[in-house]
Amino acid sequence: MMKSSAVLILSLGAASWRRASSFAPARLAPKSTAKEGEEEVDCIVVGSGIGGLSCAGLLAATGRKVKVLEKHYEIGGCAHEFYMDINGRTVPSSAIKEPRDDLFHFEAGPSLYSGLSDERSPNPLKHIYQMIEEEPEWITYDQWGAFLPEAPEGYQLSIGAENFEKILLTYGGEEAVEDWRMLAKTLRPMSSGIKGIPHTAIRSDAGILLTVALKYPKSFMNVLRYGEAFSESFNLDDLGLKNDFLRNYLDMLAFLLQGLPADQTLKVVMAYMVEDFFKENAVMDFPKGGSGELMGALARGVTKREGCSIETSKAVDEVLIEDGRAVGVKLAKSGRVIRAREAVISNADLTNTFNFVPEGAHVGFDEERKQLLGATNNPKDGSVPYCKSFMHLHLGVKAELIPEDAPPQWTVVQDWSKGIDAVGNVVVVSVGSKLDQSLAPEGYHVIHAYTAGNEPYEDWERFEHLMDDAAARDKDEEYQKFKDARCQPIWDAIQKRAPDVVKGACQVEKVATPLTHARFLSRHRGNYGLGIAPGNKEGWKFPDVTTPIDGYYRCGDSTTSGIGVPATASSGAVCANTIMSVFDQLRLNNKIKMPI
Repeated sequence: MMKSSAVLILSLGAASWRRASSFAPARLAPKSTAKEGEEEVDCIVVGSGIGGLSCAGLLAATGRKVKVLEKHYEIGGCAHEFYMDINGRTVPSSAIKEPRDDLFHFEAGPSLYSGLSDERSPNPLKHIYQMIEEEPEWITYDQWGAFLPEAPEGYQLSIGAENFEKILLTYGGEEAVEDWRMLAKTLRPMSSGIKGIPHTAIRSDAGILLTVALKYPKSFMNVLRYGEAFSESFNLDDLGLKNDFLRNYLDMLAFLLQGLPADQTLKVVMAYMVEDFFKENAVMDFPKGGSGELMGALARGVTKREGCSIETSKAVDEVLIEDGRAVGVKLAKSGRVIRAREAVISNADLTNTFNFVPEGAHVGFDEERKQLLGATNNPKDGSVPYCKSFMHLHLGVKAELIPEDAPPQWTVVQDWSKGIDAVGNVVVVSVGSKLDQSLAPEGYHVIHAYTAGNEPYEDWERFEHLMDDAAARDKDEEYQKFKDARCQPIWDAIQKRAPDVVKGACQVEKVATPLTHARFLSRHRGNYGLGIAPGNKEGWKFPDVTTPIDGYYRCGDSTTSGIGVPATASSGAVCANTIMSVFDQLRLNNKIKMPI
């Protein structure tokens, strides 16, 4: 799920060149506002998602004292990992003092990664790892499975351009192959701009001339050459694609990339995807140790620096505003105050980023709040649109229930005619322990299967009163029946390749619903980011990393870069770049290794 550097470069760069006139280091932060006995750091990051930890790690690498505050007991936000023993009891990572081989490692978020094992990559998360000098060990694989309406029995092939053309020929015929080659010829020239400029080099002042235009001149000129195309949506009709199978397949890929159908996806995002198909020795990546290690490496980039720390189970109640500036936070429950000399950065979702600041504390922020959230913060009443939520099924199963020749991951599409984002229509199944056996106890596998952003929250609103009461949920027959019905497409998808994995046959069975995401991840309406399509008629745009409040910033899936792993890592970098000087940024950017 990835937005393009080009769009950011063009929009941020144009604004920067109009308003800025120097490459001076970022202005000095105000003097301390801390009262006697109050803790004070340079920067506070609220939330430990990919964006928040990326931002925190980069700021810490410049010598700033950074504190990350996470409400959950595990770091990672929507990409966190949680652990259960063989009896289905949750085991917090804080309780794991020594390595254990009797735990199931469950991923709460993404399971699909690419562009991370390569030393030279355009993936922003890879750049973050290079700049903070911490990184997971990568496991690579190339097998992928799919069950599509044209292939109900499924297929399993290595990824890459040659095998993709075999799929197109088998299920779409010669027309599909011809359309694909025509599309590649149109989009591939754009990729030298996408893959030649790191998203993590972008900043919101005139320093962008040094960090982008002068540092990557050839790629930058390519961006300018295709400037208009970079802001266009991926319109299948305008591109002349006629073959139904290819059109449907591209719709699925766009949806898996960033949670929106193809016609609501930027053309440049699809250009990035098309180019990946032609990469030699194409592979998928998986972090050894699971998503927990994905986040663990980011966390080490913070905690290894003197004066920097991450605290879990610390909910922020309020961002403190004094004289129009964010100067710190107050924690919930304890009322503890922590001061920030330079910046408070919210890695929470858009709603909580606003809720941290009481109405009336800042006029400009209140105006932005009203513009984006409206009166009810509900899209049906005119608020900013949100992506749909997810259903997740977490299973611990006997290894014998998964065929040995099954791929580590497969995707199931029920019916193209329903629409790619129809309820339960697209399901992704990941068996992480097929790649890393340490993710499950010996003799077991761990399964993470989920509906890919097609679960509308409004269908769950009638159960909101049960959100904080597990006992009431267990007793509510209507809720249990509805949850079972919504989960059935996931069971069906798993059984496409592992027919013996049925309800009641698993050692551990856990279902996560949109209410789960709303509660545990503090996501308004269980959302996974803003569902803003390019060129939308309402004129919605992703909020910038800056806010109307001096010293208050934001990063994550509710900001300029959009949703998905690369995009949220990019947002963290853009936010950090906005705070640090251009010279600090250049020193860090020198560690990035680009493919071209």
